[in-house]
Amino acid sequence: MDILESKHRPIELLRYAGLFTWLCASIPLFLMPYWYESPLALNQYLAWWLLHLVFGLTYWNQVKALPVRSSLSHRMVTLSVLTVCALGVSMMAETSIGGILLLIVAGLLPWMLPATSSMAWLIAQNVMLVMVISRIPDISFSDAALAGGLFLGISLFAFMSGVVALRQHEARDALRKVNSELLATQALLADNTRIAERVRIARELHDLVGHHLTALTLNLEVATHLADGKALEHVQQAHSLAKLLLADVREVVSDMRVDDKVDLAAALRTLVSGVPEPVIHLDLPSELAMTDPRRAQVLLRCAQEMITNSVRHAHAANLWIGLVHDADGVALTARDDGRGVATVEAGNGLNGMKERLRQVGGELKIKSSPGTGFSLYAWIPAEGIV
Repeated sequence: MDILESKHRPIELLRYAGLFTWLCASIPLFLMPYWYESPLALNQYLAWWLLHLVFGLTYWNQVKALPVRSSLSHRMVTLSVLTVCALGVSMMAETSIGGILLLIVAGLLPWMLPATSSMAWLIAQNVMLVMVISRIPDISFSDAALAGGLFLGISLFAFMSGVVALRQHEARDALRKVNSELLATQALLADNTRIAERVRIARELHDLVGHHLTALTLNLEVATHLADGKALEHVQQAHSLAKLLLADVREVVSDMRVDDKVDLAAALRTLVSGVPEPVIHLDLPSELAMTDPRRAQVLLRCAQEMITNSVRHAHAANLWIGLVHDADGVALTARDDGRGVATVEAGNGLNGMKERLRQVGGELKIKSSPGTGFSLYAWIPAEGIV
């Protein structure tokens, strides 16, 4: 089981299990001439084949697109096609074999509809199955009800298996997302710690070593006026070495401060690496360094909030994130292809973004309209950018 989980997502296992069940349900199509004393009419047999194929193709195409949810109307049409085909198979074949196909629908329902709606659909499709079976010649309503009850019990098992698979999928994706956020934050924190340590060392070198070297240089300067002869030569040489050492220390201190850079682009790549959906397209400079880790953290949090909004509210399939760096500052742009809204109501997430940007002198612009997705523009000034 561990091997299967490492290679396939739960939805992929569901897809293959449903396909195998569909193939098993097609066996009577091939054995029909041997099973029936009176073979079905040709038009019934061809209709059976057609309904069975339509069911299989619809199921495969729909499950292949999961877990990205399409519109509710599209999902309702898909479920209607699958259910009608399954019931039609029982009607054309004059058997309860359509109930096997309804088991596949039962496993798919949790991924397509909310819990209450999917349970209602599950019960309704089995009630309709009883009605279809009861119309088959030589089958009484009590026998049809018994078969329907059996299929309902098995359907509940398939349904709960789908619920478990869905929750496992959501938990694993949430874990991946949180892990990527932690890794991105850890990368910035490591850079921040490194910068803080370099600044501390540079300050110590400047305040302690630099101070003592300056005092030594001044004393040697005085000594050059007091010494003479061969001693003067050695004092002048020591004075020159002290001045050279002081210049080297100042150069090292300057270099340590200049190299204080945070790679925001790398942090963003780490952040999006653990987001399974929507598909995120990055447009980042080859290197974007910021001397102020706080500003880098602000833009990283803006990108994180945009990803969260696209997943929870926009139901977007794609998200485009880019960084634009110029002399005035750096801007984070993000847009998705979600459903959009007529009026943007700022919640805790957007308000938090505005507050963070305001603290560093930046600004936030948001645009959205129904059917055109959601666009975000976060900008911070050039201060602290290299």
